Amino acid sequence: MDALTTCLWFDTEGEEAANFYVEVFPNSSVGKVTPYATGDRAGQTMTVDFVINGSKFVALNGGPHFKFNEATSFQVPCENQAEVDHYWTALIDGGGEESMCGWLKDRFGVSWQVVPTRFEELMASSDPETARRVTEALFQMKKIVIADLEAAAT
Repeated sequence: MDALTTCLWFDTEGEEAANFYVEVFPNSSVGKVTPYATGDRAGQTMTVDFVINGSKFVALNGGPHFKFNEATSFQVPCENQAEVDHYWTALIDGGGEESMCGWLKDRFGVSWQVVPTRFEELMASSDPETARRVTEALFQMKKIVIADLEAAAT
């Protein structure tokens, strides 16, 4: 069996979204673009195959029937603050919305969690008080700031 492919349902902006994501993430590319063959959307983009950092996606321009929500999100693991800042800024660019605890919505309404790997390391501490303090610090943040988490851990 091949790897799973994630299908993202858009109204009409699937190709724009695919192009946006491949600009934001390394090792990404747009593949086959398939137009509608008949109907009132004939000639317009129906699907776009694309890859984000090695993971397969399809953008489907299926109409306005369904919207994205926070029940599904994509986690972006970051090795350092520069990566957190890059992905956070890039994904909210053009009309995205900040949320809490590293969550955001991009301009297409897709939810993302931009999370430093250091957060997971701090939460794995054998000291429950460390995890509590780190969690409390996290709850005060929109974009995660690693230095603030580390300060809370001590």
